[in-house]
Amino acid sequence: MSTATRTTVINDPVGIHARPAAEFSQAVTASGCTVTISKKPGTPGVNASSILSVMGLGVKAGDTIEIIVNGDDAETVADALIATLTKGE
Repeated sequence: MSTATRTTVINDPVGIHARPAAEFSQAVTASGCTVTISKKPGTPGVNASSILSVMGLGVKAGDTIEIIVNGDDAETVADALIATLTKGE
């Protein structure tokens, strides 16, 4: 099992709202990895497979988020999850 960490700035003008949170959480669940997401790098994260937890972070445009992925092929999963969050920006 491996671990991968990624950070990115959210540029979507409305931040991580319902639709991107749902797509992200579904991708996390499908990955089979354990993933946490935090609104600020270095702070405790929440379970990224929970849409309510992801939305509860209140991520706005300009916020830097961090994801930590634990599991098989963590590097590839982390890259794919960041792509899911930033598509359409």
